[in-house]
Amino acid sequence: MEFQDVVRTRRMVRRYRPDPVATEQVDRVLRNAVRAPNAGFSQGWSFLVLDTPEDVARYWDLFVGDEEWEADGWLRGMRTAPVLILPCSSKAAYLRRYAEGDKGWTDEDEARWPMPYWHMDTAMAVMLMLQTVVDEGLGACYFGIPPRHESEVRAAFGIPEEWDPIGVVSIGHPDTGGSQGSPSRRTRKPMEEVVHRGRW
Repeated sequence: MEFQDVVRTRRMVRRYRPDPVATEQVDRVLRNAVRAPNAGFSQGWSFLVLDTPEDVARYWDLFVGDEEWEADGWLRGMRTAPVLILPCSSKAAYLRRYAEGDKGWTDEDEARWPMPYWHMDTAMAVMLMLQTVVDEGLGACYFGIPPRHESEVRAAFGIPEEWDPIGVVSIGHPDTGGSQGSPSRRTRKPMEEVVHRGRW
């Protein structure tokens, strides 16, 4: 698929067919993810892959009884995804990397960072995942983990304290009938409204 077609056709998929996703396809998604730019080549990301029916069910079971979460109709479609990937970022990996000799800082002071690059770089890895999924003829959706459930997710899957799950990427073969996302209710802003040349 041409790159422009990948960008143009990428969308969030909220319902999946039951067909399994080939391991090779998941591996390609992950191999491309780690090609994302990252400050100081810190590589402060990790990816928890849930690709068995048991592991995927274990994830969704954490939310049983949460009325607010279960009230969302989109969740019924999302539960059909055969693969879930939780991208995690590590602030500590970045602070340690920039305290190394070639970076010129001698401590791990977080105040030097103008933005949380550990999250930003992991988010860029997620974007490469979403684009690779389209190129593979699959569908995906990126969504968040409710803060009230983060500790349960960490405990259930043994996510170390140093790593912060920044969300979840569902992957599968797109099906019809999933919940419509915001683009179905809102128009894309025109370029002249969002692009500012020379000054705002």
